Amino acid sequence: MDPRHTSSQSIRAIERESFLEQARDLMGTGARLVFMYATDDRATRAGFSVNAVFDAHSEGFVTLRALVPAADPTYPSLASHIMAAHWYERLIHDQFGIVAQGHPDWRRLVHHENIPAKTHPLRKDFAWNTALAHTHEPYPMHAVEGKGVYEIPVGPIHAGIIEPGHFRFNVRGERILTLEGKLFFTHKGVEKLVEGKTPAEALPFVERISGDGAVGHALAFCEAVERATGTQVPDRARELRVLWLELERVGAHLFDLGNMGGMGTGFTFMAAQCFRMLEDMRLLYASLTGHRFLRGAVMPGGAHDLDTVGLGRILAALDALEPDISRVLDIAYATDGLMERFETTGVLTKDAALAYGARGVPARASGVDIDMRRDHPTAAYKTFAPHVPTKTPGDVRARFSTRVIELAESIRLIRAVADKLTKGPAHVPLAAKPGESLGWCESFRGAIIDFVCLDEKGRIERLAVSDPSFMNWALFGELGPGNIVPDFPLCNKSLNLSYSGTDL
Repeated sequence: MDPRHTSSQSIRAIERESFLEQARDLMGTGARLVFMYATDDRATRAGFSVNAVFDAHSEGFVTLRALVPAADPTYPSLASHIMAAHWYERLIHDQFGIVAQGHPDWRRLVHHENIPAKTHPLRKDFAWNTALAHTHEPYPMHAVEGKGVYEIPVGPIHAGIIEPGHFRFNVRGERILTLEGKLFFTHKGVEKLVEGKTPAEALPFVERISGDGAVGHALAFCEAVERATGTQVPDRARELRVLWLELERVGAHLFDLGNMGGMGTGFTFMAAQCFRMLEDMRLLYASLTGHRFLRGAVMPGGAHDLDTVGLGRILAALDALEPDISRVLDIAYATDGLMERFETTGVLTKDAALAYGARGVPARASGVDIDMRRDHPTAAYKTFAPHVPTKTPGDVRARFSTRVIELAESIRLIRAVADKLTKGPAHVPLAAKPGESLGWCESFRGAIIDFVCLDEKGRIERLAVSDPSFMNWALFGELGPGNIVPDFPLCNKSLNLSYSGTDL
């Protein structure tokens, strides 16, 4: 077995004064900061807990948990030394009013502009249905001054159906000098809304965190709940979870390839063909689960079952898809105009990817060899291990080619599961008991990591969610500068980030 294979987790309760020091010590061993969240423990511990989760490789996930007194809700900022903490610490401040002392950028993150200052909705004494006053809080964007330098504002309302996001370019001519994004215009309050709900009641909220990633979010959530309650999921359900997650990846990669080739460059042949194949997959999803985005495929305690007819439909669809997409890709790779737009555009260096805690395809296309399915296998990924591709250029072409390889790998894994699917039940009842745990999976956008705490009745006390887009949106500030403005949509589509997944 690969020595990176592990699924263990541990918690180290520490003093807040040593938070930064212990985090730096972990980073010194090669661990990566992958998640931060807070909890309101004032009812039991007279304060809050700030948690930093590290991927410590063979040691599994190590959580540093620091108690922060309610009378002095501060702690030493990790972002002053660990770049991957920068958005998490701002998020925790917005949610709980806990201050990371020494943070280099103390603007509000989620609750900008329209949310009154000192509004902290994840505190337990904040009611979910509170009606907030209308306000307009200043949010200063970064600016560059100088002869011939101009600002270009884009959004937050865009053409098409994408969600709102504001991007501010500082340019000289068409060349981008700086690029900054401001998101979080459609905050849903999912983490607040699920408090007090059973896992089954919370699942529809989780599946809608990011609509096209229903399986990934459901799987990470269910894995956390099952670990917290000690529920043992049947082998057939674990194998079906692999199948459903890989099916979701197939559709997502088809969309990305068409979006990058067609909508990002004007090579509309690519979009038309890939979106046609994607529609075939959506119809397949609906015929199998009753939903075009595979909602209901994974649930606490199990997975949606398949009979031989359903498995046959999947295999027939893949048999038709493989030669179809192969012909389209042959044309794409032979089109010099397309490849020239891809090459050297939107370069993300390996150092930047590591510093920002990049996930998924953007990380792997920049030479960062990570994948939760292999490194911390859940479901049945120990049995059905993926081959993980990495590229070194870090440009749009590298991200395109990585997706091509991962599409083929998902098809291989689906066939492997279908060939060896264990007989037996696909679901067991979930125990209603207290507990807490992390849950994770490798979605098509990258790692999703959840923290779940259940109360004495098995209801949700705290759900904290880390969507891969939350870590990857900040990459624009690294890969944008140096490119021309017309290549920004191409850079954007090569990352395929979710506005909704970020703005919980």
